[in-house]
Amino acid sequence: MKTLQCLGLAAILLLAACQNKNETTSTQVNTFPITEVLVKDTILSHEYVADVHAHRNIEVRARVKGYLDYIFTDEGKAVKAGQLLFKINDEEYKAKYNEARASVNSATAETHAAELEVDRIKMLVDKGVVSDTELRIARSKVEMAQAKLLEAKSTLEQAKINLQHTEIRAPFDGTIDRIPFKIGSLIDEGHLLTTLFDTKNIYAYFKVSEQDYLEYVKSHPDDRNSNEVVFILADGSEHQTPGYIETMESEFDTSTGTIAFRANFSNPSGLIKHGATGKVKLFNKIENALLVPQKATFELQDKTCVFMVDANNKAVLKSFVPKTRIDHYYLVESGLKPGDKIIYEGIQGVRDGMRIKPLSVPGDSLLAKTKNSLPQKVS
Repeated sequence: MKTLQCLGLAAILLLAACQNKNETTSTQVNTFPITEVLVKDTILSHEYVADVHAHRNIEVRARVKGYLDYIFTDEGKAVKAGQLLFKINDEEYKAKYNEARASVNSATAETHAAELEVDRIKMLVDKGVVSDTELRIARSKVEMAQAKLLEAKSTLEQAKINLQHTEIRAPFDGTIDRIPFKIGSLIDEGHLLTTLFDTKNIYAYFKVSEQDYLEYVKSHPDDRNSNEVVFILADGSEHQTPGYIETMESEFDTSTGTIAFRANFSNPSGLIKHGATGKVKLFNKIENALLVPQKATFELQDKTCVFMVDANNKAVLKSFVPKTRIDHYYLVESGLKPGDKIIYEGIQGVRDGMRIKPLSVPGDSLLAKTKNSLPQKVS
């Protein structure tokens, strides 16, 4: 009997101990790191697909007809301004030039002879030997000879130009594109011989929405140094030399609601080719931007939420509208305000209305941890 009493007493004591332990557990308050919604001047970037063009590009066409005698360059080769590229057979044009020069010499001699005849007849008129009519006729012959000389000189000049056009030279430094003809081909006037590109600078054309346009214009004064942009190559790497927004169209495309920008990039190495693919990264300054660590957020019923901490250190579920994500942070559009305290880590173990023990983590220290992954403060 005593044994049964002892066992009963032990059971009661054990049950009481368990109840005390559960009560202690249920009243335990866990510690969670909290931080505040940051207010920072931020640079927000957008990427746009770009259409790349050489700074200068022209079609090199034949100005005269003839057989292609020489090709002095090759596809993809760099050439200098004035460098000889093609030579069209010039025998016919040399003959025409020599013929025109002979005509000029002949017309010059005729003009000189007519002028001498005028002088002779004038002397005879002064002596009364011949009438004034003879003098007028002689002067008319001078005018005819002068007109013939002028025509001969014009023909000579055209023959000279045609002869010069048998040599096709580069108008500027650049790179040769495809050459469709071979030596010996019969070239007609206007035939395309090649295309020449100058890619020391390149133009990148891209289109932005009206909203992005307004953001850009409001955050950038009319200053080239503040219009800096970055070109992203097809492999995702950034071009080594930043560019700048040079100009934009004067009106929106009504069918797309966009407006075209033109950026200018230095390309001394020639890495970016005419017609290349890539993107332009455009930067907009956002003053007093509200930033929330992405780590502190979660999705609930298609809403982005955080746990705020109220004055009684209780977790309060709060949704907000993010404008965009900047690496490890969300840029807040609405729903939160500066100084709001939010739980930074361990949100998986938090319930709405749960009391916590806050451990303050300065927002600037979180920014420092992310190093260069966050937008820098605009000075």
